[in-house]
Amino acid sequence: MNRVIHFEISAENPERAVSFYKQVFDWDIQKWAGPMDYWLVGTRDEKGTGINGAIKHRVVANQGTVNSVHVSSIDAALQKIVQAGGKIVMQKTPIPGLGFHAYAQDTEGNLFGLLEYLESVQNQMK
Repeated sequence: MNRVIHFEISAENPERAVSFYKQVFDWDIQKWAGPMDYWLVGTRDEKGTGINGAIKHRVVANQGTVNSVHVSSIDAALQKIVQAGGKIVMQKTPIPGLGFHAYAQDTEGNLFGLLEYLESVQNQMK
């Protein structure tokens, strides 16, 4: 729990970024079938080592890579973030069939994500 489990690479031109990362690292990258332009990135080896992520359209100028942390409760994590001096950037939002996510900033202005899986998804991962 509470470990980095996902990354998001922001790109001005996601298709160009997909091509770059496929050529350089031979990553498995597939366009997500969901409602937004989002390319799922597989980096795990045959032993399951590594984390997976995504490439997405850059929303904010100079937005870099965002790491997301798995938490058991986004609501509780957001409360702790505010108490510790951080800021909520995007409130808890559902991801259909997966769970919930949110974005926050630490005290230094670094953006990071939070992921809370549905219980059914969590059970499949065990």
